[in-house]
Amino acid sequence: MLDGEAARVAVVIDARAHERFARYLALLEEWDGRAGLTAITDPAEVQRRHFGESLALLAVLRAEGLLPVGEARALADLGTGAGFPGLPMLIAEPALRLTLIESNGRRCRFLETVAQELALDGVRVVQSRAEEAGRDPALRATFDVVVARALAALPVLVEYALPLLQEDGVLAAPKGSRADEERAEAEAALRALGGTVLASRPLPLDPSMPPQVVLLVRRSGPLDDRYPRRAGLPTQRPLR
Repeated sequence: MLDGEAARVAVVIDARAHERFARYLALLEEWDGRAGLTAITDPAEVQRRHFGESLALLAVLRAEGLLPVGEARALADLGTGAGFPGLPMLIAEPALRLTLIESNGRRCRFLETVAQELALDGVRVVQSRAEEAGRDPALRATFDVVVARALAALPVLVEYALPLLQEDGVLAAPKGSRADEERAEAEAALRALGGTVLASRPLPLDPSMPPQVVLLVRRSGPLDDRYPRRAGLPTQRPLR
């Protein structure tokens, strides 16, 4: 299943990556009951949905020149949960410098275990809410690319993610059928945070799956110290 997904999006998976994906899958099964990692438990579906969708996103970001093969770009996965899409992207592209940002402590312990057992260099796990991460001097304005999968609607996600980006850094947000509506709803947040939607690219998924697109948002200009607002406010009162 994994080989087919990787081949379909033209991402090469070598022998070491195969070993790491197999161990990752085993750890997901071991930890799921105690950490509430994923509603998808069938191994084939994990490979198709979680691993495959993550590799599809990597393929899009490579095609856009945002994560070139073999280059050490700084990538943050915001609200990563069980490590998707960041960990599969790192397994396939070990040159990445990956930061996994997750608020749930048990999931962070799982992520640390995965990084240790898979001997993944260039990965750190940060336990933090998205609003707090965006104000952390060690994280704010430090990343080339931020990815976030099913974390929040775009108006909220812009406030969460853009403060993490360097000048001209890019947020890559996979979205489903409401992508155009979310883009329109995010206009005020984009103005406030210095964001510009560059493109909407199809996510190359298995044809049997519901279609998704990747919204690419570039940040430029000075960062407003007011954002992100304190914990809870972005979701309670999205910028309008």
